[in-house]
Amino acid sequence: MARIPKRIASLALLLAAAGAVQAQTPSTGIYSCTDARGRTITADRPIPDCIDREQRELSPSGTTRRKLEPTYSPREQAEREERERQAQLQASRLLEERRRERALLIRYPNAAAHDRERAEALVQIDVVIQAAKKRLGELADDRKKVDDELEFYAKDVSKAPDSLRRKVEDSARSAAVQTRFIGEQEDEKKRVNARFDEERARLKPLWGGGAPAAASR
Repeated sequence: MARIPKRIASLALLLAAAGAVQAQTPSTGIYSCTDARGRTITADRPIPDCIDREQRELSPSGTTRRKLEPTYSPREQAEREERERQAQLQASRLLEERRRERALLIRYPNAAAHDRERAEALVQIDVVIQAAKKRLGELADDRKKVDDELEFYAKDVSKAPDSLRRKVEDSARSAAVQTRFIGEQEDEKKRVNARFDEERARLKPLWGGGAPAAASR
């Protein structure tokens, strides 16, 4: 095995020693933060008084080399994450609200367009209600005929034929169905008006060129 010249061996040892010294030399960064009392503190290592807040590591030239996040307890970390989650949810709600307002403004560029669609929606419901009322009137006429037949059995209705009694029951049931249906349609008119009233309140500032309406919750 060839022997390494003493000069080369000495140079290698010097390089190794220099590398070890450099590895043990601490960085020349400067740490800076503002503590809870508003004081600006600087040090050559992370600052214990600012463990609960952000610190900056500065280079010798004064530029920010990196930022050190605060050290949180498990409870503080959970609270911080919950605040961030709520902030994200609120941001998402606002974005969705703006999207809905833009869609409304495209659909109803002015008050006249909104009033026109409201009127059309109510007319359609009124047509259905009038048809139901007409049917209710027809059922009333049919019931009158049945009642006329029952007059013959006025002293003892139990003697009336089964077919006649079924007509009475069917007539009453059909009338109740139509009456309930008319009531449901009247409730639908109220819901339609409430929806258009809400939309109008949101659209009014947009039609005027103002800020978007706030979300109603």
